[in-house]
Amino acid sequence: MPINFAKELNEEQYKVVAEGDGACLVLAGAGSGKTRAITFRVAYLLEKGIPPENILLLTFTNKAANEMLARVKSLIGFEPKGLWSGTFHHIGYRLVNTYAQLLGFEHRITILDSEDSRSLLTQVLKDEGFDPKSRKLPSVNVIADVYSYSRNAMIPIEEAIDIKHPSSFGIAPDLAHIVAVYEKRKRESGFVDFDDLLCLWLMLLTDHPEVHAKLSGQFNYVLVDEYQDTNRVQARIIQKMAAVHGNILAVGDDAQSIYSFRAADIANILEFDQRFENARVFHLLTNYRSSPEILAVANHVIKQNEHQFKKELLSSMATLEKPIVIQSDTAALEAEKIADFIARQRRFGYKLSEIAILFRSTFHSQQLEFELTRRSIPYDYRGGTQFFARAHVKDVLSFLRAYASTKDSIAWHRLLVQQEGIGLESARKIYDQIRRLDSIQQINHDSTVVQVDKRCSAGWGMVTRTMFELGMKHGSVGEMIRVVKDCAYRFYVESEFKNYKERLDDVEQLATYTDRLTDVKAFLAETALQDQFKNKGQDGIDKVVLSTIHQAKGLEWDTVFVINLTGGAFPNERAALEEGGIEEERRLFYVAVTRARKTLYLSYTALGGRQNELIVSPSPFLEEIDDILLTRENKTGPHVAEATYEPDEQETDWRKKSFLSSIDAF
Repeated sequence: MPINFAKELNEEQYKVVAEGDGACLVLAGAGSGKTRAITFRVAYLLEKGIPPENILLLTFTNKAANEMLARVKSLIGFEPKGLWSGTFHHIGYRLVNTYAQLLGFEHRITILDSEDSRSLLTQVLKDEGFDPKSRKLPSVNVIADVYSYSRNAMIPIEEAIDIKHPSSFGIAPDLAHIVAVYEKRKRESGFVDFDDLLCLWLMLLTDHPEVHAKLSGQFNYVLVDEYQDTNRVQARIIQKMAAVHGNILAVGDDAQSIYSFRAADIANILEFDQRFENARVFHLLTNYRSSPEILAVANHVIKQNEHQFKKELLSSMATLEKPIVIQSDTAALEAEKIADFIARQRRFGYKLSEIAILFRSTFHSQQLEFELTRRSIPYDYRGGTQFFARAHVKDVLSFLRAYASTKDSIAWHRLLVQQEGIGLESARKIYDQIRRLDSIQQINHDSTVVQVDKRCSAGWGMVTRTMFELGMKHGSVGEMIRVVKDCAYRFYVESEFKNYKERLDDVEQLATYTDRLTDVKAFLAETALQDQFKNKGQDGIDKVVLSTIHQAKGLEWDTVFVINLTGGAFPNERAALEEGGIEEERRLFYVAVTRARKTLYLSYTALGGRQNELIVSPSPFLEEIDDILLTRENKTGPHVAEATYEPDEQETDWRKKSFLSSIDAF
């Protein structure tokens, strides 16, 4: 049976489906049914007799590609064999493999996954005379990240270093040499990495006119999902692929462009009408997700951005309550309020999985994780790992564990292999001497009590200095953590990880929340108990969702809390130093707001600093919102704080044990 497109779609969607010939930009607001519009457009083309092999549908995830293809199949009643549908990298692989010999490969290409790429880079470092343990160069992970960014942003490696890892700028010539050798090794072996799939695809279209003519002639229609997330390479590929027929349907939302750190370029969507002749712009503004009150806030937030397409979302839902602003004195009190609300909702039979707590950065969730764990409230952490399971937290705590006991072989091995010049075998030899000592004080009094090879001397010297400083600061767990962060760990993390700033932020937050603790052994015991308690019997349980906003994009919940909306935290203070940074942070806030269906809480604290000694201001994004659109609760407002929580016997026992009880005063 033919599809009644006019009946199945709203007026906005139908115009896209029926009139989407030529160069078309579809500005699809949050919750406006963009996937529906794209899939019905494909079905429409197939019904009009366009052969499947003449349609190219590009997505960013395999999940999106599979979902769209399944929807198309459901609509038309059969599988459209021959339709080109998939991620950019998937389509790139097909084409690069087809034209491998033209690109200089003798046989079919072999793809290097991320681990393979790092292994090859490591081999290049060794062969070129760079010791990976010397700290002269950043880690292989950092080099790979900078190199990938430079290619996707189409900028020189030096510029990419300045943007992604400025502390390494002085060794840019060395990095340029390493990636040049890496490129040569790949080509000699017939290898390609993920970035090559895009770059070689673009090379095919740019350097081989006959291939360009064939491919752009084959695809009568090119459709692109999430166009705001394209990088410069992808944007040029799209222009080339649509060159002959000129039928390009780009669907996206400039208000949700939040991935510049991956080299996504918002200019691709903002300048669409300049790059494609006679371009038309469609709008999908009817929102099927959020209440009118939530959308009123979202519209007010995003209109503050200068560089955007002006638009306002309209809700299809009935009127509900205004978003609620919550002020708490401290992060601990903020966490208690939210936990009170969740406990009450659980008592009333509300599904915890319909509650999400969103935050700008991973370390913002730490106090909330403490509180939820203390109350036995299960949660699912998205966009990262639960706090005490994070590698960098374990790294720092390994120093405290080693300080507490020379017999903790796991901690000693973990911290030793982080140090300059110390590998697995060297760590084994060093620890074989340490384990014979009665206490760390023997090392602090005489560092030569442990003999190390010359190659390990710098790394071992860093360990002994750190242990000595820990002995000087042992009166406060928080101060001990800062010793590790500022002594041995900072040097390691800056050279090893592309997100070293976020890792150091996590460590500082851990220090802040443990400043009042004085018994390091009790603290370490309770962190182990917390891990065991948190991981026991959690499968299949209804859980609250904790998520970074980046990870939450595309998802939705009935109730959403956006926390830590304070100046310097959200927007991120580094955003003010970057061109377009504040506007991207505002778009990120917009994404957070539009995740909520029925109820939205916007939460901030009045105090910050190590001892909550600083008065902090609300986020400027919060201050920008017209008061008439919000309900502002005081610190004991009825919507959240009125609920009281009565723990069961098991939880009461846990709370008595928990080290967190010692910082309840926060």
